[in-house]
Amino acid sequence: MLSRDSSSMPTSLSSEIYAGTSLVSWLALVMLARATFFLLVLLHMLVQVQGQYELCKSLLATDEGSVWEQHACQPKAKSMKEFMRIRVEPPGITCGNPPERFCTLENPYLCSDECDASNPDLAHPPQLMQDRERGGLVTYWQTQTWRRYPEPLLANITLSWNKSLELTDDIEITFEYGRPTAMALEKSLDYGHTWQPYQFYADDCLEVFGMAPQRARDLTASNATRVICTELYSRWVGAKGDKVVRFEARTRFTIFAGHRLRDMDSLRARFESNKGLRDFFTLTDLRLRLLKPALGGTYVQRDNLLKYFYAISNIEVTARCKCNLHASQCVLVDGNLQCVCEHNTTGQDCQRCRKGFKAKIWKAGSYLPTPIGTPNTCAQAGTSSGSNCECHGHSNRCSYIDYLNIVTCVSCKHNTRGQNCQHCRMGYYRNSSVELDDESVCVECGCNQMGSLHDRCNGTGFCQCKEGTMGIKCDECLPGYYWKQGCQPNVCDEELLMCQNGGTCHQNQRCICPHEFKGVLCQHSRCESGKKCNHGDHNGASVPALSLALLVLCPLLTLLLGSAVLRPETVPVFLPPSHTSTHTCDGALAITLLCTLKEPRTSWT
Repeated sequence: MLSRDSSSMPTSLSSEIYAGTSLVSWLALVMLARATFFLLVLLHMLVQVQGQYELCKSLLATDEGSVWEQHACQPKAKSMKEFMRIRVEPPGITCGNPPERFCTLENPYLCSDECDASNPDLAHPPQLMQDRERGGLVTYWQTQTWRRYPEPLLANITLSWNKSLELTDDIEITFEYGRPTAMALEKSLDYGHTWQPYQFYADDCLEVFGMAPQRARDLTASNATRVICTELYSRWVGAKGDKVVRFEARTRFTIFAGHRLRDMDSLRARFESNKGLRDFFTLTDLRLRLLKPALGGTYVQRDNLLKYFYAISNIEVTARCKCNLHASQCVLVDGNLQCVCEHNTTGQDCQRCRKGFKAKIWKAGSYLPTPIGTPNTCAQAGTSSGSNCECHGHSNRCSYIDYLNIVTCVSCKHNTRGQNCQHCRMGYYRNSSVELDDESVCVECGCNQMGSLHDRCNGTGFCQCKEGTMGIKCDECLPGYYWKQGCQPNVCDEELLMCQNGGTCHQNQRCICPHEFKGVLCQHSRCESGKKCNHGDHNGASVPALSLALLVLCPLLTLLLGSAVLRPETVPVFLPPSHTSTHTCDGALAITLLCTLKEPRTSWT
């Protein structure tokens, strides 16, 4: 057999084949590069045209090559019915335990229907409010009948997602056998810890809730977040008529986005400038408070209470996971919805920066500028995107801490402190009326040093006071205390700590007692028990000593008077008021240095 290998081929032919192969490869690479370039351009244009913030990043062709361009992004809106947890209160409000019959408002005397929790075909448990009805069979949750009238028939239905959601369409509740005469819709932003009203529903808003009736379509840009009461969904139209009760979120959106929501950019721009508007459509939980069942257009008929109850077949909530514009996907993790975070963020709502990417303070993404927004990506310390100081204008110096892998502000001014000068120094509190970059963001506590335990205060400026002290700055006293270098307990007063035995209270600080009494409240006598006080003996004891002194002083007085030798006179000498004796010096006897003691006077003159 003949064989031929490449070494036996002519050299010129081999070169031509090699050159042809190289040319084809080169042309293929050029075509692939052009196709990739046009694909990237098309993808980038597609992102801009869509403007729906569905992509967090896209490849952008530049002179240096392809780079990732970051965008603000959010998950798609979808029905949240299958993710919600339902809780019904009070316990036992669901019908069927024990079994009971009920009627309908259209056939009030044909009470052949039965609710029995032990029979799957006759039970009406809460989960039937979120099931997918197939084959035209309507399933619904139902309460007990109003057999305890006139006691109110009340029921609460709480819907929880354990996740922050943003409404994108109307909330719809479908009732069977008539919509309630009165009900309230509430929402929570903190997983059910606190609640706030969302909307009220009644056939007579003024009578039931004390509010004038209003429609969502009558709201304006200045009051788009107003909580209203509507009569649109509570008046009787027949059990087979309109069954749906709505919270009209879409109608409120049209105030800013126009008819059919054609100008969504305008709505998103308003979300950026008005945080309260965006928060109005944000929730973690919803609660229906059913206050009065459908009455069939008449008054309550006591002879047939089996036709009054609540029944709900479906609750529809269309929303998207709130991911702060840092994620385009939201998935179920361990039974809870979780954002798949981008932009170096983390958390259930992408509400903080990942470890190692905290060179700048975390910020939510922004819808502006349209159509791709601003991602506000968390930056890694030491990178070009993380080299700038984020100190809210309170410092222009930063320091990189290697072992912590963070950048922190240095020498924060305006009484601020913290990694980004975002906290107030000890002895100062945050001024909530100004932005974080304002020079007056931190206000001095000003706690009274004598009335407060320390110079620190809480977030609203209230100091921690010592016992008996009150006031924002601890500079006032509680009843029963007086101020003396701080609040001291009253020694006396005119109510409970009264001075005794005729004493008077001086400025709540001490009792001024009569001469005969002593003690804090003048409660003790100065005399020994069982003995009478002899004030005369006490006072008279000093008279002999005074008389002896006067015997020495009389000659001196006589010499000073000068005329005592020629004309005897009596010179009166008076003692203090506590003594009742009066002494006189006789001028004639002054030569012999004798003084006579006259009888004491009975009064001081």
